[in-house]
Amino acid sequence: MDIFQIVLTLIIFVLLIIPTGKYIYKVINNKRSFVDPVMDKVDNLIYKITGITKEEMTWKQYAVAFIVSNMVMTLMAYLVLRIQGVHFLNPNGNKAMDASLIFNTIFSFMTNTNLQHYGGEWGLSYLSQMIVITFFMFTSGASGVAVAAAFIRGITGKTKMIGNFFVDLVRVTTRVLIPFSIIVTILLMGQGVPQTFSPNKVITTLEGTKQVIGLGPVASFEAIKHLGTNGGGFFGSNSSHPFENPTPISNLIEMLSMMLIPGAIVYCFGLMVKKKKQGWAIFAAMSILFVLSLVVCFNAEKAGNPAIANLNLSQAMGNMEGKEIRFGLPGSALFTTVTTAFTTGSVNNMHDSLTPLGGMVPLWQMMLNVVFGGEGVGFMNMIMYAILTVFLCGLMVGRTPEFLGKKIEAKEIKLISLAILIHPFIILVPSSIAVLTKQGLAGITNSGFHGLTQVLYEFTSSAANNGSGFEGLADNTMFWNVSTGLVMYAGRFFAMVILLAVAGSLAAKKSVAESNSTFRTDNTTFTIILVFIVLIIGALTFMPAIVLGPIAEHLMQ
Repeated sequence: MDIFQIVLTLIIFVLLIIPTGKYIYKVINNKRSFVDPVMDKVDNLIYKITGITKEEMTWKQYAVAFIVSNMVMTLMAYLVLRIQGVHFLNPNGNKAMDASLIFNTIFSFMTNTNLQHYGGEWGLSYLSQMIVITFFMFTSGASGVAVAAAFIRGITGKTKMIGNFFVDLVRVTTRVLIPFSIIVTILLMGQGVPQTFSPNKVITTLEGTKQVIGLGPVASFEAIKHLGTNGGGFFGSNSSHPFENPTPISNLIEMLSMMLIPGAIVYCFGLMVKKKKQGWAIFAAMSILFVLSLVVCFNAEKAGNPAIANLNLSQAMGNMEGKEIRFGLPGSALFTTVTTAFTTGSVNNMHDSLTPLGGMVPLWQMMLNVVFGGEGVGFMNMIMYAILTVFLCGLMVGRTPEFLGKKIEAKEIKLISLAILIHPFIILVPSSIAVLTKQGLAGITNSGFHGLTQVLYEFTSSAANNGSGFEGLADNTMFWNVSTGLVMYAGRFFAMVILLAVAGSLAAKKSVAESNSTFRTDNTTFTIILVFIVLIIGALTFMPAIVLGPIAEHLMQ
């Protein structure tokens, strides 16, 4: 039964991404679809009000539009959170946030990370939840899909133009994220997720004590939280809270929601390059890495806690510490693997309570940052590795290094190497600073190897724009708010701008016809080589840190 739950979820996922991928292909390529009679009027009104033109952009113009628009939204969000104490739609009287916490929160949600150093139900008013947090969930998710679309146009196009950022942002928001969110909201409401503006309720428990029950527009929040691979919780305990995720069915809906768009983008890629086999080759590589991680996580949690086993106590259900009975081990292990593979960050169990090897899986997936990933970003990172694989294999076997009909030369490899190096740099350097300074050490609540894993997880989650945490870390301090905020910003924008530069470089090149000397990138051989390249580079980069953290903790049990 355990395996059946997991297999059924993965089958539904594969079946859903095909129609969704076809629809997204039409949206980002301005092809006719059934929603056009209504949505054309909506989009044209938005263009008219905002002054958006449909003029094509170069990669530099696209990158500038992406960065500047996000910074403008950041300033607006700062003002809203700074005056939160006087908001309407603030029935619980939440006060304004501390300045460093505002900095962290805004950078977190603007970058599609949703790392939370505050309690959702106590830190924000309903107005802040909607016009800052939920707003960023839409714009950050749409921005990721838009940049991925521009990236694909660049690596396959025949001109220097890669689309218009503002047009892409509007179309993805109005035609994908909003309608999909409405559907998921209705489904979650059907499972008992609240959708209300009522204030928190104070009730008397059976023991005669008073308890505050948090409420709010939760269902709509949960919909875009997962569809946009955002992950922030309306409540502090995130998707383990019974109002965010009350049933096994809602758990399935939430997992499929966070898997849907990242998976569909890969299928869409195959349609855009007019070679479905190419899309499936990339999808297969991602799927292999995902399944390997899932097997390790499930088996580690199924084996239980060695400390409890040493007491001769039964663990028939596996390691259930920090997990919800209503989901059980399969629903928890799968959710853990999904949320870090698709860099969503939503959690339905406490990752700090995972076994050392079980906790290593989400950490490892975020370090790789290519196992589907968030909206568009994981896909772009995997294509980056695919280009590197073509270059390395071409050199080894004497074949022309080409990808999708474009020659791969020194400029592209230098840019890709820089993008690959940035990710470990913004994880390992801040982690080293944290364990060498009083401010960093003050937040670590566990000694030894687990304490190091807490630090690594926090910065890895920030760099990968995931947002989940081990939650044993006392992170609402100036040091942790500022350091993780900067890492989130670097993890989001540096790599995406560099990969747009790669797309711009390839867009300017003439296409080369395939020949007998061309290294094929749409077959099983390429998929296997790609998986090994990702694993080898990941191991060379992160294995020392992994060994000092979860592996050492496992060996000491």
